Amino acid sequence: MSYFLKMTYSSCYTALLLLLSSMHWLGSSLASNPLQLSATADEVPVISKSDPPITNLFQRPVLQPKESTPPEFLYTLRNPQGKVCAQANLGVEYVVRENKKNYYFNMNPSLTRVTGYCGSQKSVFSLEFDGGHLEFTFIKEGDLSYVNSVKGLLRPVPPCKICQNKTYVGVVSHEKLFKAKNGLSFQCKSQTTLKLASYFTVKLVPVQIQAFDLGNGAFGKEVECWDDYNKRMIPIILGAVAAAVCLIGILTYLLVREHHSQGYEQL
Repeated sequence: MSYFLKMTYSSCYTALLLLLSSMHWLGSSLASNPLQLSATADEVPVISKSDPPITNLFQRPVLQPKESTPPEFLYTLRNPQGKVCAQANLGVEYVVRENKKNYYFNMNPSLTRVTGYCGSQKSVFSLEFDGGHLEFTFIKEGDLSYVNSVKGLLRPVPPCKICQNKTYVGVVSHEKLFKAKNGLSFQCKSQTTLKLASYFTVKLVPVQIQAFDLGNGAFGKEVECWDDYNKRMIPIILGAVAAAVCLIGILTYLLVREHHSQGYEQL
């Protein structure tokens, strides 16, 4: 009987350790969000008395008072030989802060063109449209590749009659974003938020991106982002925690019942 009690205590202790470690891991995972990045750019938007020339005035960005899901599109960049050397599948939403209010603009794939260049160690991938752009700088370092900086610019129609023409600019630099081994692509189905400046944010929903070693112009195997990993693992962890709690309850009940039965035998 003492052997049974030792085994019961051991099982309870193991289950309790599992419960505590699972909760600790879950908390630390949810706390980590490496893509919520702050700006290193000037914190004051540029006020333009006269905007630089725009190719088509009717296509100038118009800010919206409400947020909506941006259209997803596959953008590709080719080298002079016509080979795909960088590509991104994403939806892009700009968010600007004006007069204590947020305004939104979704990038339109049909009005967006891809520019840039591809090198062996560095590539620049830029999405440009009349009134704005979003530029990614890729770095290849050893067996890893990543985005070193993201630059954004938006020159919209003023959101109100008394508002001035402004050019919203910002950058996140000296980071290692969307990191993946060479030949692999970075993918995040969850929303990725890049705070380019205090008044200027870009949201990517979703994003899959790669700039080096694209075999036959196709994405390599996906590297999962933390947010997607957490969403996938949370149900598993919660299930394990629930099972541990049930196990602790069952073992506690058996322990108490066994203790009572031993007392009756002594009488």
